[in-house]
Amino acid sequence: MSDLKTRFLEVYSVLKSELLNDPAFEFTDDSRQWVERMLDYNVPGGKLNRGLSVIDSYKLLKEGKELSDDEIFLSSALGWCIEWLQAYFLVLDDIMDSSHTRRGQPCWFRLPKVGMIAVNDGILLRNHIPRILKKHFRQKPYYVDLLDLFNEVEFQTASGQMIDLITTLVGEKDLSKYSLPIHRRIVQYKTAYYSFYLPVACALLMSGEDLEKHTNVKDILIEMGTYFQVQDDYLDCFGAPEVIGKIGTDIEDFKCSWLVVKALELSDEEQKKFLHENYGKDDPASVAKVKELYNTLKLQDVFAEYESKSYDKLIKFIEAHPSQAVQAVLKSFLGKIYKRQK
Repeated sequence: MSDLKTRFLEVYSVLKSELLNDPAFEFTDDSRQWVERMLDYNVPGGKLNRGLSVIDSYKLLKEGKELSDDEIFLSSALGWCIEWLQAYFLVLDDIMDSSHTRRGQPCWFRLPKVGMIAVNDGILLRNHIPRILKKHFRQKPYYVDLLDLFNEVEFQTASGQMIDLITTLVGEKDLSKYSLPIHRRIVQYKTAYYSFYLPVACALLMSGEDLEKHTNVKDILIEMGTYFQVQDDYLDCFGAPEVIGKIGTDIEDFKCSWLVVKALELSDEEQKKFLHENYGKDDPASVAKVKELYNTLKLQDVFAEYESKSYDKLIKFIEAHPSQAVQAVLKSFLGKIYKRQK
């Protein structure tokens, strides 16, 4: 494990211990144990990409200057706030989707003694973020901007989740609702703001920057987040399960995936009818038929072309940015996702 990741995980332990001893609430042994188990189960289990990228981005903005212990701690704390936000979304998301597993283990609400207590746990996770920010950033000149940023991104993500939920209403399987603009809006709001823009915005605020002056950076990161989600949609169908770590179910789940939207765009009337009949059915034969149509429509080639065009467009936008340090941050993000296999 890299030194940075080790230090990052040490900060998790510090933040957890502070939250379990928050003077605003009198914990009993039972409640303290519950929260600790809940945090350990839901917060540090993922790849931690979003959290770690706050430190990476801040480092690049400091243009190679060695970070002080305090700077490493604060950028890690902001990174963990994003991981807490992610945990809050996922705990509630899994209940809404009636999911069974998350990150290779049962969803939190599926554990025998948890059930619907998970709803309140989600609310607690959300409330931990301002507790962390208050304790460590209250004296900083950018404190209000941080609170504002987290509130706004949470609002955008919840609104993106809403469009996704009302577009993919179970029992109302209507493919005609699906289009590229709808797909783009869901992805932009549900994923791109908190996964791509938020980590960089945190690093910019820590560096003393005014976010209002960086709207072009936001635009580039939202574009990148959209490209990332299209890759995800593609890998769900065409990625190797042993590489991506899960078996894709977007077709069975009637997801508003980039692939189905593209297929609808490229299909003749006969093929559209075929899609309407087979998409969203939970039987292997229907899934195989949809995949066969994807191959007939050469969607793998369509994606390859989309990928290279997106990359060229993003590089052009990034290189037009006046700051070399900001360019380095954006290129580091793009480098991590371009042509990824998982």
